[in-house]
Amino acid sequence: MALDPETLSQLLDTVRRFVDNRLRPLEAKVAEDDAIPAEVVQDMRDMGLFGMSIPEAYGGLGLAMSEEVQIAFLLGRTSPAFRSLMGTNNGIGSQGIVIDGTDEQKSHYLPRLASGELIGSFCLTEPGSGSDAGSLRTSARRNGDDFLINGTKRYITNAPEAGVFTVFARTNPDSRDASGVSAFVVDANLPGISLGPNDHKMGQKGAHTCDVIFDNVRVPVSAIIGGEARLHQGFKTAMKVLDRGRLHIGSVCVGVAERLIEDSLRYSLEREQFGKPIGEFQLIQAMLADSKAEAYAARCMVEETARRKDQGIDVSTEAACCKMYASEMVGRVADRAVQIHGGAGYIADYGIERFYRDVRLFRIYEGTTQIQQLVIARNMLKDARTW
Repeated sequence: MALDPETLSQLLDTVRRFVDNRLRPLEAKVAEDDAIPAEVVQDMRDMGLFGMSIPEAYGGLGLAMSEEVQIAFLLGRTSPAFRSLMGTNNGIGSQGIVIDGTDEQKSHYLPRLASGELIGSFCLTEPGSGSDAGSLRTSARRNGDDFLINGTKRYITNAPEAGVFTVFARTNPDSRDASGVSAFVVDANLPGISLGPNDHKMGQKGAHTCDVIFDNVRVPVSAIIGGEARLHQGFKTAMKVLDRGRLHIGSVCVGVAERLIEDSLRYSLEREQFGKPIGEFQLIQAMLADSKAEAYAARCMVEETARRKDQGIDVSTEAACCKMYASEMVGRVADRAVQIHGGAGYIADYGIERFYRDVRLFRIYEGTTQIQQLVIARNMLKDARTW
């Protein structure tokens, strides 16, 4: 563990108050404006939330996985847009450098990512490829001591705010699978980089995505994450990063579910029909009970898997299980919350319909439910062959 119990307790209390008193009152405004107020972003920086998973040696909090998920449970209790802004700095935007980066890359980028001075962004998905790495078409061709990157990345979270990109590009033009892909750390202000318009999404207003276009973007060989020794090893880096990312997303799903359950409980005690609160009707109770049981199961999965990861155990299968189950679970909880609220659940004033739209994304990004199923099953079969 990175923190002693008292310090961790103080951090959790601080984040809880920040979520309850600062963020939740702004949920409707952020959705309406499609923007997080600049002063709130600065508050996040001051609290160290951009560097939760970045080592202390580089200015971060250096939280263990089991500590990080406790913070994510709390951040999940408000609009996902708030967590999304800082989330890439703690996950896919920084962990490639943390895990496989050179000393120079770590020293140059991690302190600024930890402070929130830089927003990191992860450029993998393309118009013609997402989970299918064999279809990745963005290229990085050697040109003397440099590489020239060409291609388009799609649905890139935080791209409009990003100061640095982790870019996956094919460095072996003869390969037809992930073995010819390298990971580059690329400054967002380099010539040849342009952004498409912000995407108009179903939900998660305030969290921005757009295309990132690379047109003969020149980067040095030293931009390969891990240096030239890790040429063609980019997808291996991505896979290492995803275990932590899947656990983090799973814990956020738990937090959102617990928030929706509390809102549903409160409404079921206040709303009366047939002369009594609707919470006294057994069919409402059944929906509440199902949501509670599923959210509790997901919490237990995430906490146990985080502990195992902190112990150095390979949790690739379990992390995929957490992401799959928790993201599907929160969708069911959100659906029941709308049903319990009835007409009010469909009206924007209560915010339930907003969460219903927001949580739909959890089943898609950082690996769809179907990709998690493939990861789990393939790992199971691989392990079974060693029996």
